[in-house]
Amino acid sequence: MSDITAQPRPAGAPPRFNWRRIIRGQEVGIFLVLIGMILFFSLSTDRFLTPINLTNIMLNFSWTAIAAFGMTMVIISAGIDLSVGSVMALAGIATAMLLARDNSPFAGPDGVVPDTVIPLAVLAGLAVGALCGFTNGLLITLAGLPPFIATLGMLQIARGIVYGWSQGWPVQNLPQNFMVLGRQNIPVGSFNFPLPTVIMLVAGIIAWIFLTRTAWGYRIFAVGGNEQAARLSGISVMRTKLMIYTISGLLGGAGGVLLTARLGVAAPTAAQGYELDVIAAVVVGGTSLSGGEGSILGTLIGAAIMGVLRTGLNLIGVEAYWLPSAQGIIIIGAITLDQWFRRRQGKSRGFARLFSRGGK
Repeated sequence: MSDITAQPRPAGAPPRFNWRRIIRGQEVGIFLVLIGMILFFSLSTDRFLTPINLTNIMLNFSWTAIAAFGMTMVIISAGIDLSVGSVMALAGIATAMLLARDNSPFAGPDGVVPDTVIPLAVLAGLAVGALCGFTNGLLITLAGLPPFIATLGMLQIARGIVYGWSQGWPVQNLPQNFMVLGRQNIPVGSFNFPLPTVIMLVAGIIAWIFLTRTAWGYRIFAVGGNEQAARLSGISVMRTKLMIYTISGLLGGAGGVLLTARLGVAAPTAAQGYELDVIAAVVVGGTSLSGGEGSILGTLIGAAIMGVLRTGLNLIGVEAYWLPSAQGIIIIGAITLDQWFRRRQGKSRGFARLFSRGGK
């Protein structure tokens, strides 16, 4: 027996990092699912484990994962953000309008946009995303709208601005140095890591630190676990929600900028339906829709699962038309398991109860 007694944590203190929870928590369960999918597809086709295919998988779920990090915070707070796909498109259009040869106010007499405008354009895209998220937060906290209604309205508003701003035409002729953000590879030995994947990992680390090592992260979990109790303990629920939705919009904007840089064009239909991919990554990653529980690591693995599923089904010959059905099955299965284990255990442990030991 140890004579060291555990001291209670003060209200508002950030949650302590616990390696044991990582080893025995929900992340282990979904990681085993990911490994199982990789093994299945690698045995089904010899093209799955090729370096170029693995690079493409990592690239293709990078912007989804970045947006999903913000969505994780929203869902932990017991909210939802349906506008993320449209916000990604709007951020991409805002960036492209400052960089496109035919549209930019910074274009010279020869139509060339100076490279010095690129950081400004990227910041503009991020600012547009953050503004949309902040507006969502105001509608939810001040106007009292349910998150579903507020963000559904923003989905339509942002998409309408995209179509009106672009007149329904894709914005093209973007500078090559801007497209490096979405197309550059960083060689590590014989393997090439896409730059968007590196940005995704950096964003994930920052989001993880924010959620697990700061007082604001504690407040997000507290609001999602019991909003009334959080308010009585002195937490500003309004400020916390404003921050959460602003971060979600900011990270959605970052995903939209990277997607635009990858495609080399900002299309008005860009990221259409991505809100479902983002929510799927978060839910499959073990974040409870009831709020109060979730992790950035789980979301990252969930995004990887959706990326592996998409590419793997394509390689084994499944037509792309069937992919939404497969994603729907994965989402329903993840939520069903989450609810089943929550009922069985009486706690919000979610998806990983299937694989964890000890129940703590």
